[in-house]
Amino acid sequence: MLNCAVIGATGYTGSELTRLLLAHRNVRITHLTTRQEKHIPLAEVLPSIPKDVDLRITPYDFEDVKKKADLVFLCLPHTEAMTTGDRFLQAGKIVIDLSADFRLKNPALYPEWYGVDHAFPARLRQAVYGLCEVNRKKIKKADLIANPGCYPTGPSLALWPLFKKKMIRTDFVIINAASGVTGAGKKLVAATQYCEANENYNAYKVNRHQHIPEIEQNCSEAAGKEVLITFIPHLLPVSRGILSTIYVEPSKKTLTGEAIRKVLEAVYSQDPFVRIKPAGQFPSLKDVRGTNFCDIGVSLDSRTGRLVILTAIDNLLKGASGQAVQNMNIRCGFPEGAGFV
Repeated sequence: MLNCAVIGATGYTGSELTRLLLAHRNVRITHLTTRQEKHIPLAEVLPSIPKDVDLRITPYDFEDVKKKADLVFLCLPHTEAMTTGDRFLQAGKIVIDLSADFRLKNPALYPEWYGVDHAFPARLRQAVYGLCEVNRKKIKKADLIANPGCYPTGPSLALWPLFKKKMIRTDFVIINAASGVTGAGKKLVAATQYCEANENYNAYKVNRHQHIPEIEQNCSEAAGKEVLITFIPHLLPVSRGILSTIYVEPSKKTLTGEAIRKVLEAVYSQDPFVRIKPAGQFPSLKDVRGTNFCDIGVSLDSRTGRLVILTAIDNLLKGASGQAVQNMNIRCGFPEGAGFV
């Protein structure tokens, strides 16, 4: 039985993670923590739990977690996880971080995109980027796993094989992505309040979203050369889900949409959570809501020669907590689908 702690269990990702861990037959939850000073019954945050689950979310106590947990999930805000993660790594724990604090390999990117210097740049060299379908072998041996961001997950899964096989050009990548409001977390922000988000659809952080360098890092690693992207996020008036529309150009005019789709099918044929849509069909949020799936659809415009790829995920699951559990399963030798209904 694996003893797990969730540090930051009251947010959307923390509560979703807790729900998945409760359903996992190989896991015992030792700690659910909060930065608040009072104890909170888990049922107040996660009303769907069975009546016989008597867990409480308690104030964070490093020493107590260190004594009882084997693996620690960090569901903390960006820039706040790096110090906590370092302490648990020094204590010999496996750390899966759901923030951005260990995702970028170049420490110089943190002041530019997150406004802080990285406190432990050596940990960036140690961290394995937890894009499960791409880095499965590395994840199996990792003690520090950087869970991917929600926006980068779908586009990275779609583009990685195509860059790896030199099937698309590296100088033309445009991604428009639309997310549900849970992507902004529980903090009070005017733009995500009901009266602002309802019956609205708007772009935000145009050309300056913090996930840009993460997507570029993934694309560049797959392509073997620097790839720069245009990424525009949008806010959807729904609670959860991300639909990404990706515009690229094939490296050869002879490539067909069917050939590209077949490559994706072959690459992900053994992966339980990536589904390639049949020709002429495309992902939608309703198909992935509440699941750990990433759905991918492909269309090559014969008139313009441009390739359009669409991906859909649930931002709280494949884009956060679900992928974190998938990472845990890979690292600890459990069935990859364990914990998912």
